[in-house]
Amino acid sequence: MTTPGTVRPAGNTSSTGTPLTFTSYVRARGPVLLRTARSLTANPCDAEDLLQTALTKTYLAWERIEDHRALDGYVRRALVNTRTSQWRKRRVDEFACDELPEPAPDEGPDPAEAQAVRDAMWQAVLRLPARQRAMVVLRYYEDLSEVRTAEVLGVSVGTVKSAVSRALVKLREDPQLAADVLGEPADGTAAGAAAGAEAGAGAGVGTAGRDGELAAA
Repeated sequence: MTTPGTVRPAGNTSSTGTPLTFTSYVRARGPVLLRTARSLTANPCDAEDLLQTALTKTYLAWERIEDHRALDGYVRRALVNTRTSQWRKRRVDEFACDELPEPAPDEGPDPAEAQAVRDAMWQAVLRLPARQRAMVVLRYYEDLSEVRTAEVLGVSVGTVKSAVSRALVKLREDPQLAADVLGEPADGTAAGAAAGAEAGAGAGVGTAGRDGELAAA
């Protein structure tokens, strides 16, 4: 029997041909996995805790994962499941992030407006039901395909399509999103928020996402 940290040779070697260990995997993929965690929670400290929990589960299951090429999917699924459990147990607290120094003025869209659009879109995503929220994060913030999203969550592609479609409808009709993006009264609808979000976000993307695409979808 092998111990966690050493692996069977078939399909479980690194790109250099050496046996893949848990430590080397975390060292190589940690930054990418942390980006996923940060897409699931607004607090950087919570994101680090979330990743640590997911990696702990991965370490305990290391010997049961036959093909370590599928490790990213396993960890992402652990991240989503852990975060979903947290959403169900307690209210999500939001924390403001430190702002970067304002860049030099240019002829493009106002950076402050673009950031406001991204922030408004993220808040709207957080108001979605947990299942839809997870799928939107993986599809638009992690840029996974419908097939990969389905694999990570263990559902069918049809389920992903229908859930994301319902989520986009909710975002279009979110009155708070309309108020934040277009300055409309909060009791209105967000039908026009798509054009405002697209104009405000331009090519800019949130943490690792596509807020303009979400609003325009």
